[in-house]
Amino acid sequence: MSDKPLNGHRVLVLVTNYGVEQDELVVPVRRLRENGADVTVAAVSSDPIETLVGDKDPGETVDPTTTLDAMDADAYELLLLPGGTINADQLRLQDKALETVKAFAASGRPVAAICHGPWALVEADVLNGKTLTSFPSVRTDIRNAGAREWVDEEVVSDSANGYTLVTSRTPKDLDAFVGAVGKALVGS
Repeated sequence: MSDKPLNGHRVLVLVTNYGVEQDELVVPVRRLRENGADVTVAAVSSDPIETLVGDKDPGETVDPTTTLDAMDADAYELLLLPGGTINADQLRLQDKALETVKAFAASGRPVAAICHGPWALVEADVLNGKTLTSFPSVRTDIRNAGAREWVDEEVVSDSANGYTLVTSRTPKDLDAFVGAVGKALVGS
C-alpha cells in the first residue's frame, strides 16, 4: 500500500438518515479516504442515508458504516459534522451525538463542521471563546452560544480553549474545508 498523508488516522462523521447536504458528506468522506484516512459514517439508524442537494432535491443514497448507538467515539481522532438544514437540526436532538461532540472537545480532539453543522456545537455548549464560520443563518445562534466571533470566511481553524475547531460556510468551500480538516487530523 502506498504511503498517503492520512494513513493511520481515523475520522468519525455523524449524520441523520435524511437531509444531509450531499456534497458536505460525500466529498469530505471520499477525499479523506483517498488520502488514506479510515472514515466511519455513523447515522441514527442502519437505514440508508438519503442526502439532499440544496436542502430540497434528492441526492445520492449513502450506506452508513455504523449507528450512533453502536459507535465507539473514543476510537477516532477527529469528528466531522456535515450540514444540510434538516440533518443538522435533527442531529442536535440526538443525545448520543451531543455526548460525542462534548467528548471530542473535552478530550482536545479536533472537530470539523460545515454549513449548518455547527448547530450540534451550539447545542453541546462547546463554542465558548471560539471564532468560527457557518452558513450565515446560523451566526446568531453561534454568537448566543458564547462564541468569540462569527466570521464570513471560507474556512476557519481555531485552537482556543483546548481543541481545534475547523468550520466552513457552504459546499463552495469544500476544497479549503477538506484541506484544513486534513491538517487538523495530522496536527499541523
